[in-house]
Amino acid sequence: MNKAIFLDRDGTINEDVGALCSKEKLALIPRSIEALRILQKKFQLFIVTNQSWIGKNVFSKKEYLEFSRYFEKLLKDRGITIKHTYYCPHTKEENCICRKPSPHFLKVAEKDYDIDLKNSFVVGDHQSDVETGFNAGAGGSVYLLTGHGKKHAAELSVKPDFIARDIYEAAVWIVTDK
Repeated sequence: MNKAIFLDRDGTINEDVGALCSKEKLALIPRSIEALRILQKKFQLFIVTNQSWIGKNVFSKKEYLEFSRYFEKLLKDRGITIKHTYYCPHTKEENCICRKPSPHFLKVAEKDYDIDLKNSFVVGDHQSDVETGFNAGAGGSVYLLTGHGKKHAAELSVKPDFIARDIYEAAVWIVTDK
């Protein structure tokens, strides 16, 4: 079985600028590429992202998919392989099965990519990322203080296994302690 890191995108790998669907607005978080390189030595990398901007008609599914391909190629050109990107296009009000904190996409990856969830981690800057890891039975969750993390850290109702300043600190903790 394979071990995986399930990463939120906005606020985790890149700066959270709101409705991100253009190359011009994309800014990677410092040291995120180095962090992903560290992680992919021991884990397969997946992105799991809520993209309610699609459901709110801020941008289309087609525009999102084009940007997502660009984003994955940008990472690939820097030596990072994203095994698969899972995205929820729904708004919170739609109560779908795929929006984090639902474990839906982690369970799909578990089946499709032979993932050992008990030895895998969820990393992100929202409480829903921590809850997703818990709901899926993942081995651990790391809450980041980038993106929305600092603003909402005091509101965490599910305790993460580690709170990191950024994805780089998270990566070092994951590979050192696990």
